[in-house]
Amino acid sequence: MPRDHSIQSVLIIGSGPIIIGQACEFDYSGSQASRSLREEGIEVALINSNPATIMTDPVTADHIYLRPLEKKYIVEILEKHQAMGNPIDAVLPTMGGQTALNLAIECDKAGIWKKYNVKIIGVDIRAIQTTEDREQFRLKMKELNVNVCEGATARSFLEGKEIAQRIGFPLVIRPSFTLGGTGGGFVEKPEDFDKALDYGLHASPIHEVLVEQSILGWKEYELELLRDGAGNVIIICSIENFDPMGVHTGDSITVAPAMTLPDTVYQEMRNLAIRMMNGIGQFAGGCNVQFAVDPETDDIVGIEINPRVSRSSALASKATGYPIAKVAAKLAIGYNLDELKNQITKTTSAFFEPALDYVIVKIPRWNFDKFVGADRELGLQMRSVGEVMGIGKNFQEALQKACQSLEIKRNGLGADGRELRDQDKILYSLKHPSWNRLFHIYDAIKLGIPMKTIQELTKIDRWFLTQIEELIALEREIEHFTLDTLPKELLMEAKQKGYADRQIAHLLRCLESEVYKKRNDIGIRRVYKLVDTCAAEFEAKTPYYYSTFADENESAVSDRKKVIVLGSGPNRIGQGIEFDYSCVHGVLAAKELGYETIMINCNPETVSTDFDVADKLYFEPVFWEHIYDIILHEKPEGVIVQLGGQTALKLAEKLNRYGIKIFGTSFEALDLAEDRGSFSSLLRDNGIPYPKFGVIEDAERALDLADELGFPLLVRPSYVLGGQSMKIVINKQELEHHVIDILRDLPDNKILLDHFLENAIEAEADAISDGEDVYIIGIMEHIEPAGIHSGDSYAVLPAFDLSENVLNQIRDYTRRIALAMNTVGLLNIQFAIKDEVVYVIEANPRASRTVPFICKAYGENYVNYAAKIMLGEAKLKDFNFQPHLDGYAIKIPVFSFNKFKNVNKELGPEMKSTGEAIYFIENLEDDFFVKVYAERNLYLSR
Repeated sequence: MPRDHSIQSVLIIGSGPIIIGQACEFDYSGSQASRSLREEGIEVALINSNPATIMTDPVTADHIYLRPLEKKYIVEILEKHQAMGNPIDAVLPTMGGQTALNLAIECDKAGIWKKYNVKIIGVDIRAIQTTEDREQFRLKMKELNVNVCEGATARSFLEGKEIAQRIGFPLVIRPSFTLGGTGGGFVEKPEDFDKALDYGLHASPIHEVLVEQSILGWKEYELELLRDGAGNVIIICSIENFDPMGVHTGDSITVAPAMTLPDTVYQEMRNLAIRMMNGIGQFAGGCNVQFAVDPETDDIVGIEINPRVSRSSALASKATGYPIAKVAAKLAIGYNLDELKNQITKTTSAFFEPALDYVIVKIPRWNFDKFVGADRELGLQMRSVGEVMGIGKNFQEALQKACQSLEIKRNGLGADGRELRDQDKILYSLKHPSWNRLFHIYDAIKLGIPMKTIQELTKIDRWFLTQIEELIALEREIEHFTLDTLPKELLMEAKQKGYADRQIAHLLRCLESEVYKKRNDIGIRRVYKLVDTCAAEFEAKTPYYYSTFADENESAVSDRKKVIVLGSGPNRIGQGIEFDYSCVHGVLAAKELGYETIMINCNPETVSTDFDVADKLYFEPVFWEHIYDIILHEKPEGVIVQLGGQTALKLAEKLNRYGIKIFGTSFEALDLAEDRGSFSSLLRDNGIPYPKFGVIEDAERALDLADELGFPLLVRPSYVLGGQSMKIVINKQELEHHVIDILRDLPDNKILLDHFLENAIEAEADAISDGEDVYIIGIMEHIEPAGIHSGDSYAVLPAFDLSENVLNQIRDYTRRIALAMNTVGLLNIQFAIKDEVVYVIEANPRASRTVPFICKAYGENYVNYAAKIMLGEAKLKDFNFQPHLDGYAIKIPVFSFNKFKNVNKELGPEMKSTGEAIYFIENLEDDFFVKVYAERNLYLSR
C-alpha cells in the first residue's frame, strides 16, 4: 500500500523535559521521524516543552511549538493551523514516549482528534489501552495463548490484599500507566506488602496495580519489531539482559544480539512477539516486546509490550544501524516495508532483518551520589539517568569499551587497582544489585569466590560470568611478564578483548605511553569497521564505524579538510542533552563551511550519534586512547572541545600536550577558568569584584583560612561538573568534615573556599567572543537566591528586576573577562549581586546548559555562529543578530525525586535536576511567575 496522500501535515508530540525513565532517546526518535516525514513533502508541526533538544529546533520541523504538553495547547495548535488554511491531518504520538501516548489518549477521550478531523497514525489507541492496562494485557495474552505470570488487578487496597493471599509470596506489584517502572516493586514477605501496595496504588494515575507471582531471577529478553500496513513484520534486533528479572530493563546491562538464547527458544519467542503485536491491533509502526525465560525449563512468559518507539528502539537503532524511528514514520503514513530502501546500503530493501557481525553492550549510567540517603538497590523502578554503548567484535571487547565510556574513573572492567577486597561487602553487593555490581562480580571472581556462589546470588547466566573469568585469567597471565618480555600474541589478545593501554600498563607496572609505543612498533593497531546492518553482505554507503583489532580497515580517509567534534558521553545530572544539541549544531555549522565533519560519541540515545548527522560517526568511548587513534587515522585540521560539556573539555589538556589543534578558545584559557585560584587572580588584575576566597589542599589549612574569610563558606573542588561536591558550610566542624570527604573522593584536587554571599541575587550571562569583539546573547536572572545551583534554579530571560546599573556591570564584566581570557567561541559567566554590587562567581568558556534555552527563546542559532567563529571562518561583525522575544521566557528545572522514596527535595550548590522546560509569559503579573517567585526560598538547603 503506497503512501497515504490525504496526509499533508502531521503533528508530532514530544516527550517533554528529561526525567529518569524518559530521557533523550525521544529527542532522537522525534527528530528522525520529523526528517523522515519532511522528505515526503509533509509539513511537520511539533509540540514539546523541552528547549534543550534538537527536536525543538527549526532544523527539525516546519512549525515548532515550545508549549507544555497539555490538552489545551494541542487544541490551540489545531485551531491555529485551521485558521492558517493548512489543517493538521494526522497526529504521530509514538515518538514521545509515555508522555506523548498519555496525552494522545487524553485528547482522544475528550473527542479532540475527532472534532478537528485528525487521524491517529503509527499506533492504535485500543492497543495502547490494552498494553498499559495490566488487567487487559493479561486477558489479551491469555486469549492469544501467550503465557503470563499468574496475577490479578487490584483497584483498591482490600482487593490487593485478597489477590496476594490467593497467589502467595514472593509477589511483584506493577502499577498501570506509569513510566520507568514507577511505583513497582518486589515483595518477598507478607509484612512488607501493605506499604508496597499503598505506594503502587498511589503511583498509578488510575490507581490500579497488577499483583502477580514473582519470577525474580529468570532471564530477560527484548525483541524490537516493525510492522507495516500490509501485516509484514520484521525483527530488528534481539536484546538480552545481562541482569536477570528483578532489575528494570532501563537499569540492566544489555547485550545485542542475544548471547545465550538457543535457536529453538529464539524462534518460539519470535513467533510469540509477532502474535502479540498482531493481537493488540493492526497499526503500522514500531513495537518493543519483553519476555522472561525460566533458566531451568526454557518456558517463556510475556512480560509487556510497548506499541511505540522506546528506549530499547534507540539502542536497537544504534546497535544495528537500522533507523527504526525513520522507517516507523514512513510506515505510519502508509508505506510498506518492501517499498522502502535500507538507509545504510541505499540499494537493498528495508524489508530485511539486520544481521550483526559484532556485539554491543549497553551499560546504564547512574547518579546516586546526587540523592544522599537514597536506597541504591536496583529493582523494578528505573533509577539510571543515561547510558553508554560499546561496540566490539566480541562480548569482552564491547564490555570493556562500554566501561571505558562511563566516565566513572575506571579504565575498563578491572585492571586498575581499584578492586573491592572485602568479602562480606562483595557478597552483599552480588545479592543486592546496585550501580557497581558488574565491577563487584569481577572482584568476586578475582578474590576466588566460587562461581556457583556468584551465580546463585546474582542469577546471571553462567556464560557471562565465564567471559569475565576469562578476562581475569588473561590478566594473571600478563602479570608474569614485563613490557619487554610480553609476547606479541598475548598483547594482541588483550587488545582484542578490549583492554585499554592504561589497563595493560597497570598489569605490566609501566606507563600507558610505553604500552602504546610498543604495540604500534610491533604492528598492533586499531582498525575501523562499518556498522552496516547486513554483516557486510552488501556494501554500506553510510560511514558509521567502531574500532577493533583485526586485519582489514574499512574507514577510508578522504583528502578533504576535516574537523572532529567530541561528544558529551552519557547523560548525567549536570551534563545532559543540551550539550548534544550544541554538538549537533557544531557539526552542521562545520558542514556549511565545507569541512568533513567527524563525530566521536558513545551515547546511543542522542541525535549526535545518528548515522546521517556528521559525515563520519565513530561510535567510540570519549576516552583518550580511542580519540587519539582516530585523530592519527583521520588527521583533522583540529578538534572542537567546547561543545561537549566537561567530558570533551577534560581532554583538552591531553590534546594540547600532544600538539593537536583545539579550535576556538585555547587550552591555556580553558585551564585558567577551571583553576579557581588563577581565575580569581585574573579578576583581581582586571578590577572585577569576586567573593573573598582562598585555595587549600588539606583540612588543616582550611580551618586557618576560615578565620580569614568568615562563615558561611562555599566549599568546592576544581574541575567538576554540575556543582559536584559543592556545599555551603556554617562552622568549622562541617568544614573539616566536608574537606576530608572531598579529598577522599577526589584526591590531589585543589579546593576553593569562598565567602558565601547570603541573600544575594544570582544571574548569568552567555556570550560569544571572537577574540576582538564580544556579543552577549542573553542575561538570565535566577528566581531563587544564590546558593541554589544554576541548573536547579528557575531562571528568567531577560532579567526581570535588575537595575540598569547592575546590568551595565554584568555587560562590562562579561566583555572584560571574555577578552582577558582570549575567548574564541562561547562563554558563560555566573554572577551574585548584593547591595547593587556585582560579584563574579565563575566563568565557563564553553557551551553551557543555558545556550540552547537562549537560542530557542530568541529564535537565533547562536551555536552555529559560535562554531563558525571557533573554526576561524567568521567574525562577530559578519552576523546580523536579530533576537526576538515578546515578554519573558522562564527556564523550569525538572526533578526526579519521586524515584527515590526517602529523599527530600532539598536544593543547594550541587545540581539535582534531570531536565528542564521552557515557559513563555507576557508579563510579571502572570500567575505562574507569581507562584514560583513566592516559593523562591522554599527548598534552599545546604
